[in-house]
Amino acid sequence: MSAHSIYKPQSSLMQWLERRLPIASLVYSSFIVYPTPRNLNYWWTFGGILTFMLGAQVVTGIVLAMHYTPHVDFAFNSVESIMRDVNYGWLLRYLHANGASFFFVAVYAHIVRGMYYGSYKDPREVLWILGVILFLLMVVTGFMGYVLPWGQMSFWAATVITNLFSAIPWVGDPIVSWLWGGYAVGNPTLNRFYSLHYLLPFVIAGVVVLHIWALHMVGQNNPTGVEAKAEKDTVAFTPYATIKDAFFIGVFCLFLAWFVFYIPNYLGHSDNYIPANPGQTPTHIVPEWYYLPFYAILRAIPSKLLGVIALLASIVLLAFLPWLDTSRVRSAKYRPLYRQFLIVFFLVVIGLGYLGSRPPEGGYVIAARILTAYYFVFLLIILPLLGLFETTKPLPNSISESVLAPPQPSAAKV
Repeated sequence: MSAHSIYKPQSSLMQWLERRLPIASLVYSSFIVYPTPRNLNYWWTFGGILTFMLGAQVVTGIVLAMHYTPHVDFAFNSVESIMRDVNYGWLLRYLHANGASFFFVAVYAHIVRGMYYGSYKDPREVLWILGVILFLLMVVTGFMGYVLPWGQMSFWAATVITNLFSAIPWVGDPIVSWLWGGYAVGNPTLNRFYSLHYLLPFVIAGVVVLHIWALHMVGQNNPTGVEAKAEKDTVAFTPYATIKDAFFIGVFCLFLAWFVFYIPNYLGHSDNYIPANPGQTPTHIVPEWYYLPFYAILRAIPSKLLGVIALLASIVLLAFLPWLDTSRVRSAKYRPLYRQFLIVFFLVVIGLGYLGSRPPEGGYVIAARILTAYYFVFLLIILPLLGLFETTKPLPNSISESVLAPPQPSAAKV
């Protein structure tokens, strides 16, 4: 099958539909014969996994919303009722809760791949920025969903995080009052979060459409970072990419199923099985694991306002990677110095995640400040300078050359 063939409907019904609404040809060109670099590895399957997980989260979320009661007096018990009284409610709830964690596993893997292989560079800047916007929307949606069970950790996480807005000069307090719907976290807050948590996944779906559109406009990056120059550099999306994506989605779902059926509460917090009590503060307030690196950055800064700025900057700066990275070479495979600094950066993020789960005291705070400093030094100083001084390895002339390397001469027979 040629990667550039044109859809030709065979039946009279499809011919009639094609003249009026060419949706079949759109699907054919976008997901069947769409030219895909022939050297893509399994790191490129996380885009498909994220699309699948978004659909799963929307479906399970809609069903859960049918049984959930967004009121401070009934929310906790309604979640328990879903677990005990709704047919397969426990399965839906555990799929949704653990699905959120696995959603973030996939998005972090997607970001790691993008940074390692330089997928944010020209001409994919808009594609990357849309990805960062999706990440921000996921962060907000996930946080609001964490509040809905109305357990101890839900209530106090909502109190701590919404209070951060009060650090903004002049407008901070009105924003907090609007979020709360009063003078403290209460029923209006829960209703706001429930409404937005239900709405935002559809906003995410809309941005995903833009993200895929932008991807199809500029084409996919690949492990070498060399653009496809001829038809021999690409293969049709189906069956080559679809089979690979389907296989890895299946593997990913096996891990998700293991968590759902065997350790469904492992990634949660036990305090969230205690009803929210505004008069009793938990010993140690922590968000979900996927927010811990940013939570550590927030707590590492002594000033509340500067901490909030650092928290936002740690995510927003990712959108500026196309301009912060001054190197002309995309892939870290050909940038040995960048690869070393980038691996340290990934380890720093993991370290911040661990420190975010620890009490903000003693050596934990000092370590968090050191790792936070490296986080921003890498993005703002090391990354721009590497592009100016780094000596890169020679790039292959084409994708085909990198895949079809010349055979090595065999040893002479004695």
